[in-house]
Amino acid sequence: MTATTLVAALLVAVGLVGILVPILPGSVLVVAGVLVWAWATGGATAWTVFAAATALVVAGAVVKYVVPGRRLQVAGIPATTQWAGVAVGVVGFFVVPVVGLFLGFVLGVWLAEAARLGAREAWPSTLHSLRAVGLSILIELAAALVATLVWVAGVVAT
Repeated sequence: MTATTLVAALLVAVGLVGILVPILPGSVLVVAGVLVWAWATGGATAWTVFAAATALVVAGAVVKYVVPGRRLQVAGIPATTQWAGVAVGVVGFFVVPVVGLFLGFVLGVWLAEAARLGAREAWPSTLHSLRAVGLSILIELAAALVATLVWVAGVVAT
């Protein structure tokens, strides 16, 4: 195993962790790791693996927004509530390290729904939003893991 392959593996591994702990751009690091490997290895196989891994990550990025968004619409949660959660989540990211994004999102959704429906009625919407965030993370992780498996197959093949 070459040093470049080890660097690529490190980027991919950090990217996978970055999906679960959204401090790092996880999917971007996975694609970057495969790109480093493809660039150093060269050849049709390496670039085909890079194209396939990138396509998987891009597809996962699209699906991670579409599927949870539709589930939230079906649950009757308006987009304004979701944006309030995102806005407070971004503030929370800077105020409370590591967990501030999650805490801020939950607080933002709850505050928006409490203003819209009342404090007691805000919790079901908050729970639906949390499930949607979890589903989004799982979809992104699944896409990145499949891309990683494609990359590992490419490393073995070359």
